[in-house]
Amino acid sequence: MKSTMQSPPLLISTLLRYGTTVHGDSEVVTWTGEGSRRITYRELGHQAAQLAHALRGLGITGDKRVGTFMWNNAEHLAAYLAVPSMGAVLHALNIRLFPEQLVYVTRHGASEVIIVDNTLAAPFAQLLEHLPEVRHVIVNGTVDEQTRAALGSPGHVEGVHDFAELIAGQPTSFDWPEDLDEDDASSMCYTSGTTGNPKGVAYSHRANYLHSMAVAATLGITSGDRLLIVVPLFHANAWGFPYSAMVTGSTLVMPDRYLQAAPLAAMIESEKVTGGAGVPTIWNDLLHHLDTNDVDVSSVRMLMVGGSAAPLPMIQAFDERHDIDIIHGWGMTETSPVASLAIPPADVEKGTDEYWAYKASQGRILCGLEGRIVGPDGEIAEPDGQTVGELEIRGPWVTGAYYSNGTESEQDRAEMAMKFDEGWLRTGDVGKLSANGFITLTDRAKDVIKSGGEWISSVELENLLMGHPEVLEASVVGVPDEKWGERPLASVVLKPDSPTTAADLREYLEGKVAHWQVPERWAFIDEVPKTSVGKFDKKVLRQRYAAGDLTVDTVM
Repeated sequence: MKSTMQSPPLLISTLLRYGTTVHGDSEVVTWTGEGSRRITYRELGHQAAQLAHALRGLGITGDKRVGTFMWNNAEHLAAYLAVPSMGAVLHALNIRLFPEQLVYVTRHGASEVIIVDNTLAAPFAQLLEHLPEVRHVIVNGTVDEQTRAALGSPGHVEGVHDFAELIAGQPTSFDWPEDLDEDDASSMCYTSGTTGNPKGVAYSHRANYLHSMAVAATLGITSGDRLLIVVPLFHANAWGFPYSAMVTGSTLVMPDRYLQAAPLAAMIESEKVTGGAGVPTIWNDLLHHLDTNDVDVSSVRMLMVGGSAAPLPMIQAFDERHDIDIIHGWGMTETSPVASLAIPPADVEKGTDEYWAYKASQGRILCGLEGRIVGPDGEIAEPDGQTVGELEIRGPWVTGAYYSNGTESEQDRAEMAMKFDEGWLRTGDVGKLSANGFITLTDRAKDVIKSGGEWISSVELENLLMGHPEVLEASVVGVPDEKWGERPLASVVLKPDSPTTAADLREYLEGKVAHWQVPERWAFIDEVPKTSVGKFDKKVLRQRYAAGDLTVDTVM
């Protein structure tokens, strides 16, 4: 028996229409360094329509790709709405990738028009000669004549346009096509390419629509929220917040390029921010700033953290010292990306060991997704909260394949195929799954330290070390050891002028983990290297160790 329900396609244009009309008075606030500029959602809808008309005039028809090379600002959000709604595909480029990777990603995704922030125009101009498919460059903000000339100098570039001038005079309404297939691609994002070339994920309208609903509902976002979105729009849909905001009408506070703790604190105070989203390194810097400066953050109820595991001491410090709830999230580019959120069950008493265990976990899998733990022999484990294995996941906003244009190397194609297991995505994360759907990850499969036939979690050691009052950052990797095969090397960033020694840190770890898991190799460094999305770049530390570029203390 068929239902009697209507079945209009789930499209980004539906979210655009709803958000910019029903929630027309909500705002996008973009930080300028000296204050903020504002645009209402109603005005944003007009700007999105104008941009769509302008892009049609530049030849963007069908599912052609439009790239962005931008910070988080109102114009980037307009592109997020306009490009998919007109039937084209948004291709947000990760500005922090190496040039070679940026060239690969831009060409592989086949972007023909790129929208670039003026503060990023000069570095983008250096890439253009290697991007023959790019026909037009749109610059958001004023740009000097030298940079404009550099952008237009490659012979294949037909025009360099000023964003504001290009859309000025265009109609403020657009007939968003309603005959799009909800399974058509709405946007593209590429992995950070830690092994091989970055791999493309093509998100569908349906996936983004369902993901935005799930994130908004689980976090309890409402029209009264004012959300500071630090996670980049060029990274995995900014965790879905641009589209969740259209659903809920929450105001979005966009930091543009001002990502340091001091300006973020100023935004929170002046804009009465109620929530936010960012990686642990961002929030850890903010925590240290709040601890040493008089900033009013009383408006903030929660900050979502993702990208890598947040240390429990950081979560507790925000709660105890600033009354801010840190909500752990987990996901991947391949999962749109939010797949779980760490909100403890309602019957768990706040402040108990059980409560903090839930807060430190990667969270409960969101409704609509399924997860399972697979052991090294391929057997499916019961979700008992004890058995450790690789997490696999599937659902309507999980990719079933990587985007291919047929030009990939054999190695890349083999790696792409290896990520899938009969309809399940192999996440590469090692951990446990409980009967009530909570994920607790202990490491990335590639980062687990195999010492004497036993596993040591690098993430657990890092989180414990970052709980030390004198430690700002810590990263742990496995290094070769003649006797045990591998042993942990801890690279630590101390507070300025701290007298803390490796022996002090070893003593601090004793009793928190098994004695044999405590590192005997220690390096004190100025900063932990990070990937383009703010995660600890462990391969760089391994390379430095192998090359003898780290000064290592051995303390037994």
